[in-house]
Amino acid sequence: MEIERKQADLIDHYVKQASSLQGSSLPILILEATSNPSLFAFSEILAVPTIAQLEGTGQSVYLNMLRLFAYGTWSDYKKNSASLLQLVPEQVLKLKQLTVLSMAETGKVLPYDQLMQELDVTNVRELEDFLINECMYAGIVRGKLDQLRRCFEVQFAAGRDMRPGQLGNMTHILSSWLATSDNLLLSIQEKIKWADTMSELDKKQKKDYEDKVEEAKKLLSLKKLHHSRGTLTSEDMKNYSLNLVE
Repeated sequence: MEIERKQADLIDHYVKQASSLQGSSLPILILEATSNPSLFAFSEILAVPTIAQLEGTGQSVYLNMLRLFAYGTWSDYKKNSASLLQLVPEQVLKLKQLTVLSMAETGKVLPYDQLMQELDVTNVRELEDFLINECMYAGIVRGKLDQLRRCFEVQFAAGRDMRPGQLGNMTHILSSWLATSDNLLLSIQEKIKWADTMSELDKKQKKDYEDKVEEAKKLLSLKKLHHSRGTLTSEDMKNYSLNLVE
């Protein structure tokens, strides 16, 4: 998709820049990246050694800002605004867009009331304008606005950066899913085997029945022959009767 290609190009651009910069130039790069209207992933920038070296320095507030945009939401910013830098309008918009993406990760039907609370939006018209103009037109989400049910039905949402430790949880979830799938496959195979066995048994029973019908037809033919010629012996009758019983 176009948005994914553009994301990859921007990430590569900022990673290369961050790798070649030092000191006071890094905060400027962080401000530029977090204000860029087309960039929605930041973990690769966070992983650049020169960026990580801001930890514990006088410029660590910029590192915290970058972490906020990588993993946080608008609500997180409001709770910790005293220890974070004030955001410019472009950053506020970006963080609210990222908030929608975070909400879409946990639910595909997002109630308007919840969205308005998380985004600090006061009315439905403002919320729908934001979802259409700043999210759907930006290509980060696709969905349906349901005014009757007062909810946004998410059909697609771009993924956010994984938090530290989240990969381990995802690996555990996938391992559990694979184990469940293996058990389900084994159960299906056993049912197929049972069905095959029952099919063979049914074929055998059908053949036995057809053989007995054929024997009965022969016996009836012999009886007719007996009535016409009087040549059927009691021994013949006994043998054919035994075949039918078997």
